[in-house]
Amino acid sequence: MDETIFDKILQQKIPAHIVHDDEDVLAFHDINAQAPTHVLVIPKKKITGFDDLEKLSNEEAGKYIKKVSHIAKNLDKGNKGYRIVFNNGEDGQQTVNYIHAHILLGRQLKWPPG
Repeated sequence: MDETIFDKILQQKIPAHIVHDDEDVLAFHDINAQAPTHVLVIPKKKITGFDDLEKLSNEEAGKYIKKVSHIAKNLDKGNKGYRIVFNNGEDGQQTVNYIHAHILLGRQLKWPPG
């Protein structure tokens, strides 16, 4: 797999505004925010996209999803909800080949998206 911007953030080659960092995941603000708060959550064990989630053990995949939920709830203090998005593949508008959850909040979000 080619090195991505997320690999460089994990390796601290480029800076990021980090909101959560533990042994399993890293969460940081998106530099192209689509909402007042827009955070990306990546697992530290690299997989390309949502289709590859099955390459993780059930424990690893479950832990990743639970941590996305935990981070979203912590960010949501005082708001009325949030959206979690996984883009997968070219038609799904995935622009970085490293799985990542988008957590968006801080305003009324529209439906349908895109």
